[in-house]
Amino acid sequence: MKAIGYFVPQPITAKDALVELELPIPTPKPRDLRVAVKAISVNPADVKQRANSPPPKGEARILGYDAAGVVEAVGHDVTLFRAGDEVFYAGAIDRSGTNAELHLVDERLVGTKPQTLSFAEAAALPLTSITAWELLFDRLGVPYGVKTQTGTLLIINGAGGVGSILTQIARRLTGLTVVATASRPETIAWCEKMGAHHVIDHHQPFREQLLGLGIAQVEYVAGLTATDRHLAAIEAVMAPQGHLALIDDPDALDIVSLKRKCISVHWELMFTRSLYQAPDMIAQHRLLNEVAALIDDGVLHSTMTVDAGAINAANLTRVHALVESGRAIGKTVLSGF
Repeated sequence: MKAIGYFVPQPITAKDALVELELPIPTPKPRDLRVAVKAISVNPADVKQRANSPPPKGEARILGYDAAGVVEAVGHDVTLFRAGDEVFYAGAIDRSGTNAELHLVDERLVGTKPQTLSFAEAAALPLTSITAWELLFDRLGVPYGVKTQTGTLLIINGAGGVGSILTQIARRLTGLTVVATASRPETIAWCEKMGAHHVIDHHQPFREQLLGLGIAQVEYVAGLTATDRHLAAIEAVMAPQGHLALIDDPDALDIVSLKRKCISVHWELMFTRSLYQAPDMIAQHRLLNEVAALIDDGVLHSTMTVDAGAINAANLTRVHALVESGRAIGKTVLSGF
């Protein structure tokens, strides 16, 4: 089967940063699906791993988490799916990735693809939807579907992949006032399209901008990027006993300043359940099915902005470069081999 991977961590500008490979067809484990991959998307996790994580010596690492495709074969203990089912999912960080024609994934991490979306549109959603959903409902503890919930959610980097779907989920499934940050005309417009009540500039002090909107403090903050650089501004606007959840990877994060306000800090990593084989792994299957139902009901929408063409090394290299640039809006996908 065809696949794209790397042998040595390198800058994306290197000639062989990503290479095309021919690999054996993988054999499903008892709870695995073997999926014929139709479309993928690229996440910051792909870029970070390619740049920093060497594979075992002499072996290639196949990247990729998001995928949409068709179940081709199943392990003997599979009960949730069968061959021919259309699915979407975000995979696991400790297994071979989705940048391949055929991919193995535990059925408990997989959802039924939204019927109203193409494979490309569906591939934009899994990792970011799981991250946003877990961050908002599991980590921050916002009640799901309770429109009487009051308060404000500040989303730092509202135009990124997670920010785009988090804005939609918070706007449409809670009663929170949603404030996203963005700094360019096109990202501001995108945040508004996703449903943000307000958009502020993350290059300017938060407090003054929020006060200008009549918002004296925020109860919830989603730190999606540069949380360490924004921490003082976050602390300044947070309500006492507020909640901060973050997904990025600062070298260090000194949260002592948050003690006076008794602010709770939560980490979100959507790979935790699969990495540790948590008893509630199947929660991601249920979550993705709920997202699919909300998509098909018109409540949520795909965050795909660009289809970058076929799944090959050249196109994947271009998309990695775009994600690394920090200027991507929503999600960029590739479809077909």
